[in-house]
Amino acid sequence: MNSLHRRGSLICRARLCRYYSQTAIEKVVQKYAVGLPEGSKVRAGDYVMLRPEHVMTHDNTGPVISKFKSIGATKIYNSRQPVFTLDHDVQNRSDKNLAKYATIEKFAREQEIDFYPAGRGIGHQILVEEGYAFPQTLTVASDSHSNMYGGVGCVGTPIVRTDAAALWATGKTWWQIPRQIKVKLKGALQPGVTGKDVIVALCGLFNHDEVLNSAIEFSGDGIRALTVDDRLTISNMTTEWGALVGYFPVDDTLLRWYDALLAKQSSQPWLNDLPPHPRINKARLDAVRASPLSSDVDASYSSHLALDLSTLVPHVSGPNSVKVSTPLPTLEAEQIAIQKAYLVSCTNSRLSDIAAAARVIRESGTATHVHPNVSLYVSAASSVIQSDAEATGDWDALIGAGAKVLPPGCGPCIGLGVGLLEDGETGISASNRNYKGRMGSPNAKAYLSSPEVVIASAIKGYIAGPSSILDIEPPTTRVPEFAVVNASGNTGGSSPQATEKTALLPGFPSTFSGPLVFAPQDNLNTDGIYPGKYTYQDDITLERQAEVVMENYDPSFASLIRTLVPSSPSSQSDKNKPGVILVSGFNFGTGSSREQAATALKSAGIPLVIAGSFGDIFKRNAINNGLICLECPQLVEDLTRNYALDGVRGKGGKKNGELTVREEGWSVVIDMENGKLEVQLGMEPGQTVSYDVRSVGASVQELWLEGGLEGFILKELKSQK
Repeated sequence: MNSLHRRGSLICRARLCRYYSQTAIEKVVQKYAVGLPEGSKVRAGDYVMLRPEHVMTHDNTGPVISKFKSIGATKIYNSRQPVFTLDHDVQNRSDKNLAKYATIEKFAREQEIDFYPAGRGIGHQILVEEGYAFPQTLTVASDSHSNMYGGVGCVGTPIVRTDAAALWATGKTWWQIPRQIKVKLKGALQPGVTGKDVIVALCGLFNHDEVLNSAIEFSGDGIRALTVDDRLTISNMTTEWGALVGYFPVDDTLLRWYDALLAKQSSQPWLNDLPPHPRINKARLDAVRASPLSSDVDASYSSHLALDLSTLVPHVSGPNSVKVSTPLPTLEAEQIAIQKAYLVSCTNSRLSDIAAAARVIRESGTATHVHPNVSLYVSAASSVIQSDAEATGDWDALIGAGAKVLPPGCGPCIGLGVGLLEDGETGISASNRNYKGRMGSPNAKAYLSSPEVVIASAIKGYIAGPSSILDIEPPTTRVPEFAVVNASGNTGGSSPQATEKTALLPGFPSTFSGPLVFAPQDNLNTDGIYPGKYTYQDDITLERQAEVVMENYDPSFASLIRTLVPSSPSSQSDKNKPGVILVSGFNFGTGSSREQAATALKSAGIPLVIAGSFGDIFKRNAINNGLICLECPQLVEDLTRNYALDGVRGKGGKKNGELTVREEGWSVVIDMENGKLEVQLGMEPGQTVSYDVRSVGASVQELWLEGGLEGFILKELKSQK
């Protein structure tokens, strides 16, 4: 938000022109952007105000209600816009959690908001089933996996809790349109290779932030052979790949899928006397057919990636990283023993996934049972899916093989409920995220795969594919063929040069200063920064957040920071903001939309974070909560070379592999006006190194001065009154 700021507004002007080529994603955004000058066209990089079709919140609705009320709002701006889906902590039957759920439901009834109770399913799946995510629309959710809506040609992107409160109050929120990347899929998958294998392979093949903070548009002849369920899986995990949107174009495959949904509706006689479904109906589908949106032939993309689907074999992600992707035959040869297996999540627990898993069981023989050393957990993505799977007999096939049933919801995927990984255990899951500690103990190992591989592994007792138990030929092993074309600007580039001064608003600090600590780790995710087990404890204090910050990454981090936080306010002034300055690697804050990852750092006494690059959703949370983020890749590389073990990130510090590096005398001063960063790397004079950084613009400064977006919206509402 460094340019085109207007006091009291977060809108950045789009381009005025008669014709400007656009991608399909940009065209959808154009439909939902408000306050644009007449005749303007939006493009990647623009800051716009959006009025999305829908905004979904789940168990985090409780804190959003609190934020909504704290800004003085009393009435939802448009009660048809929000959707509430309770899905994360559905196994928790404590009085406290049930009271929270009851409060959310009561608020929904009072405000006439669509509400789906615990047990109905995972919010993302509900939004697809119920048509809130619909072709050529834009829907957001306070959850990082809203990318999934791209599987049905809907631009889905994550927001955060404070954004949701702003949307409830005003119907709109800000967004910077991401850079556009086209991913061309060619050829067809071999039998036994799935959409999950596609996205797991993409995460591993392109694992140097090629798509970080981008909007991905899938193209090529390969998408024609991908089912809608495959597309939903791929779009869902573009989040883990680093993107903010994962969009498949509307085509005949998708339209036939919707036709089948309409046919299913009409086949139920008891529905004949009722009005059409409010969102999935013939009129709405005909409108999509009549006015299809597609990318202009000369639309601009920051880069093009390509993958030949015919060269893929089943892939497995992990352990404990989606950036590590290994062909199944390689891991199968190692016979890696597992203790738990999971067929769960919004990624791969739809009807086709359950059917595929049941098929492995049926075709392997009537006596097939889960290995005695393995616990298999299964949870449908929605109650509708479970009902359909029960009708086909697939659900009973899983139970008959020894599966333990969990209610439709997030459960083990988010690290809540029963069946979590314990110390020393290894698990394989059909879910989307295997960060250290996410599915249980930080001392466990988690792998990700397709449902077929999960079931085969549960039966064998080690990571294996269906061909290990069925009389079928495994897919032909080949080296995946992939390419990067016209790539522009890797996030690991050099620090931006400070070419001009940044104007500072009255009251914004001219400097930030304090002790420096270094976490030599790329992709330090939100589960590492703020563990999931605390995320839905709505009454947790900021002080408690500070005590558990970075617990899954480095259990000693919080205590170290406490010893470094300035003990007196003597260094605090209108001109200087003191505190501990954290430096970390690239893609800092990747992962979920939990805003506590930002508020916990800030509460611990860290007013500013420096990284090689940031996950966009973390940066959004930081901006909305008054935590400053600056990028300085050269500082990260210099600290890595001189203070990280073996001169690489991911191994800890060079002394003894310490996860957080702190040397005596380390300190930093950031000149926000001139974009200068002065780092003192020791006690002796002359050990100062200077770097150029790009400061923050007026819009970010204003949010900081107002205490974050919540304070900004409060001021806006007061001014309107």
